[in-house]
Amino acid sequence: MADTNAYEGAASDNGFEAGFGDYVALLKPRVMSLVVFTAFVGLWIAPVPMNPFVAFCCVLFIALGGGASGALNMWYDADIDAVMKRTANRPVPAGRIPAGEALAVGIALSGLSVMMLGLAANWFAAGFLAFTIFFYAVIYTVWLKRRTPQNIVIGGAAGAFPPMIGWACATGGISVESLLMFALIFFWTPPHFWALALFMKGDYSKAGVPMLTVTHGRKVARRHIFAYTLVLAPFAIWLGFTSVGGPLYLAVSVVLNLLFIAGGWRILHRSEAEAEADGYRVEKRYFRLSLYYTFLHFLALLVQHWAGPWIGGW
Repeated sequence: MADTNAYEGAASDNGFEAGFGDYVALLKPRVMSLVVFTAFVGLWIAPVPMNPFVAFCCVLFIALGGGASGALNMWYDADIDAVMKRTANRPVPAGRIPAGEALAVGIALSGLSVMMLGLAANWFAAGFLAFTIFFYAVIYTVWLKRRTPQNIVIGGAAGAFPPMIGWACATGGISVESLLMFALIFFWTPPHFWALALFMKGDYSKAGVPMLTVTHGRKVARRHIFAYTLVLAPFAIWLGFTSVGGPLYLAVSVVLNLLFIAGGWRILHRSEAEAEADGYRVEKRYFRLSLYYTFLHFLALLVQHWAGPWIGGW
C-alpha cells in the first residue's frame, strides 16, 4: 500500500489551511466533467424518458460518485503525485488536505452517492455506480497502476462506465447502445494517455509508474497508439447505426475518426529525434485532439437525439 502517513500532518505543519477550492480539486473536477457529461448523455438519449428533476438528481449523484473515486485515488497516490510535476500541487501531496481526510471524504461520498442513486433511479444503476467506484479506486489505483503497463488499458473501463450508468438510470439495464458508448471511451483511453506519456515520460519514470513509454519505450507506445485508433473507429462509427445514432452523429464520427487515425499515423512514423527537435509538437496536437474526440462524439449523440425529428434518424 502507498505510504500516506507522511501526508497526515502536512496540512497543519506547512502552515496552509485547506479552502473550498482544495476540496473541489480533491474530487478531480476536470476528470469529473467528462464523467458528468457522458453520464448525462447516456441518460438523456435512453429510450425511457425521465422526469427532468429526477434526471438532474441522478447525474448529480453519479458526479458525486466520480468525485469520490477521485478523492480515494488522490489519497492512495499522494506519494507518487508528490514527485510528478503535473500532480505535485494537488491538495493532498501539496499538504493542504491530510491524506486521512481525503480518505474519509472519498468513503463518505461513495456511500452517499450510491445510496441516493438507488433511491432516485434504481438499485441496478446504484450497484453499477458502486462497482465503478470500486473498480477505479481498488482495481485500477491500488492493483493495476503501479504493477503493469496495461494499467490504463484495463483501468480505462472505470471512465467508460458512466454513460452505461446513465442509461441504466433510465432503463434499469444495459443494451447494445450503452455497450458501444462504453467501447468508445474504453478504446479511446489508452491512446489518449499514451500520447500524454510520450511527452511526459520523465514524470512517470520518476514516480515509478510503469506506463508503456517507461517499460517498453516510446517506439512501442507509438505503435500501440496507432493500433488503438484502428480498433476504436469501428465501434465509434457502429454507434451511428443504432437507435441513438443518425446521419449527424455518423458524419461527426467519420470525420473525427479519420483525423484520429491520421494523427496516429503521423505519430507512428515520427522518430524520437524529430519529436525532440520540435518539442513533441505532433504528439501534443494529437493529445489535444483526443481531448475533443470523446466530447464531440457525445455532443453529437445529444444533438442527434434532440434534432432527430428535423434532421432525421434511422
